[in-house]
Amino acid sequence: MTNFVASGLLAVFAGALVAVLAFVPFVAISYRRRGGLTVWRTLLWVGAAVYFWAIWTYTLIPLPDSQVYTCAGVNLQPLAFVDDIRSAVAVSGRYLTDPVVLQVALNVVLFAPLGFFLRVLGGRGIVVAGLAGLLASGLIETTQLTGVWGLFPCAYRVFDVDDLIANTSGALLGSLLAFAVPAQHRGAERAPDAEEPRPVTRRRRLLGIVCDVVGTWLLGFAVATGVQAVLVLLRSDAASSSAYGIASTAGTLAAATAWLLVVLVTGRSIGDIATRVRFTNGVLPVWAARPLRFLTGAGAYTVLAALPAPWSYAAIALALATVALVFVWRDGRGLTGWIGRRRLVDDRAGVVSPTVDSTAETR
Repeated sequence: MTNFVASGLLAVFAGALVAVLAFVPFVAISYRRRGGLTVWRTLLWVGAAVYFWAIWTYTLIPLPDSQVYTCAGVNLQPLAFVDDIRSAVAVSGRYLTDPVVLQVALNVVLFAPLGFFLRVLGGRGIVVAGLAGLLASGLIETTQLTGVWGLFPCAYRVFDVDDLIANTSGALLGSLLAFAVPAQHRGAERAPDAEEPRPVTRRRRLLGIVCDVVGTWLLGFAVATGVQAVLVLLRSDAASSSAYGIASTAGTLAAATAWLLVVLVTGRSIGDIATRVRFTNGVLPVWAARPLRFLTGAGAYTVLAALPAPWSYAAIALALATVALVFVWRDGRGLTGWIGRRRLVDDRAGVVSPTVDSTAETR
């Protein structure tokens, strides 16, 4: 039971990590292929990420203790589990709860989500689901047979051809079960109305803000980690506070610079681009409006948050003001719209003539 829980927690952690890393591209792709983002599809993709890791954690972990290592056997006889079930049930009298029966059932259930996700998220049918189940199961069984490709001297789990049969059957079953999902929620094809403009809502604006925050943090962390790695190679005091400060500053500057360049070139932040929104012209000229977009967004927040107290308190004030003002207008235009008297519109709506709109629409 302990190993079961540990494998599950590891899969959830790895899946969540992948979801965070892919968050901004996922939002951007969703708005371009599906026209928007729904909670249902988001949960499905997160579930798929967790499931991908669960396949490996539950089939390969825990790794054996090298001190008490023993080689496992091989079963190359198809459908041998039928005789095993008959023998086990004859002794226990339990058709549904016997361990042998449960083992086969779990092998089927473990691969059912594969076929389900392939149809619902990928738009692939039962043939692809069966082939994917067979290939994935074959890769897992081969990894076990080879002792993780030579990491161990021999197989540490039984290579069982019946597992290939059960896993493939599970993928086929999952593909069939996916028909229960309405057709409009299945498939990876581009939605026919993907290029039709949609209302800019507060929820959509908050999603763009989250994209900016996550994006700046990930880029800053990646650069800081890379700089720290270089310092480890070049300096003996790479673990000192000064070295950490250098790496942290480099990450902050890299993230802020990237966001500044994007805003100056496009007039929009990464979050705006991902969620397909843009600001209309207001009372400010372009040369002033674009720097304002940066100074009221995640790039400026990143710089302010890196400053020592009490200057860093300005980052908190900026964040609170940004979120609070999102709820003042229906389109969530926030500080940028308030100061520059600009509205937020869908970028698929075409060119909008210069507008001065200072009316706060509340509801």
